[in-house]
Amino acid sequence: MAGRLALLGHSVVVLEQHDRVGKLACCTGIVGRECLETFPVATESVLRGSRSARFFPPSSRPFSLEKETVQAYVLDRPAFDAAMARRSADSGAEYLLGCKVTDVVAAEDRVRVAFQTGGHADELQGRAAVITSGFGSKLPRRLGFGRTADFVMGAQAEVSAPGLDQVEVHFGSHVAPGFFAWLVPTAPGKALAGLLSRSHTGRRLRAFLDSLAGQGRIASAEVNVVYGGIPLRPLPHTSAARIVVVGDAAGQVKPTTGGGIYYGLLCAEIAADVLHRAICSNDLSSQTLREYDRRWHGLLSRELQIGRWSRWLFERLNDRQIDRLFQMVQEPGFREALLTSADFSFDWHSRLVVRGLRRFGLRSVFSMAWLSAFRRDRAR
Repeated sequence: MAGRLALLGHSVVVLEQHDRVGKLACCTGIVGRECLETFPVATESVLRGSRSARFFPPSSRPFSLEKETVQAYVLDRPAFDAAMARRSADSGAEYLLGCKVTDVVAAEDRVRVAFQTGGHADELQGRAAVITSGFGSKLPRRLGFGRTADFVMGAQAEVSAPGLDQVEVHFGSHVAPGFFAWLVPTAPGKALAGLLSRSHTGRRLRAFLDSLAGQGRIASAEVNVVYGGIPLRPLPHTSAARIVVVGDAAGQVKPTTGGGIYYGLLCAEIAADVLHRAICSNDLSSQTLREYDRRWHGLLSRELQIGRWSRWLFERLNDRQIDRLFQMVQEPGFREALLTSADFSFDWHSRLVVRGLRRFGLRSVFSMAWLSAFRRDRAR
């Protein structure tokens, strides 16, 4: 986004809190083929491609889904962030490192950004500000954008996994209740192991790592773990006079998987276009910048709404019901229909979810979720 605005002739300054762009983040870095085709800069940081995944239901036998062509790519996330920054800098954007933003104030004719650097307070002024501070930042709430009403914690570690050559996704209350865990090969003998959970995230990951080590799947469970919050619902609004919010800070994340790279990039393009037009017309009012909200909601609202609904359903299923869902997926004819369907997409899940519910019977899936929730409430 910074590079695009700079190419359009605007003076752009990026304030980065860390001393370098691309500090290690709690992100697996998996993106779909469409993301790389739309944003080729990402190819600089590709570690490997994947055309298959192996699924581990709670108690039944694992199975694989495989396509003839690569469907997803594993990125080196720190390298990806650094590559995006280099491209933006080459386009004319200026990066100031080690600058922690402390406040953003929109005035009638400008916006002031206060920040700390090297123990000293400083300030920049401009015509507009873009908040891309990631999830957990206090800035959006302080500026009146509200806060994300729903989120989950993620934990991840780099592990030694000799012989691993396929993405693995693990399910079950013993691993990650309501969510999933993963083991993703990156480089030969290396992988990322992680999970999402609403509670006890670190403890659950340690148990998952111990299990993998006990099976000889990874060399050791004694590894460094990184943590991060993931929004599952967007902010109530993401624009105001002279200010827009983009990416994880705005909650532009898939509720089904927690992935946000592609959606964030798409929304950043929209934000850049809206800001360019607003600056050129010298109208950075809240009404004008509301076009950003309208456009990105028009692109993603169906995906996010159906994603949140399917996430609600899945979190209410018990292990036996999740097993039953995976058994349905493996029924004769359905796996083939799934893999050959035009609805099969790494980044766009809504049509596939609706197709699956029609296949399985909406009433059946909803009844399973309702029954599980009812039983939990009775147990309390």
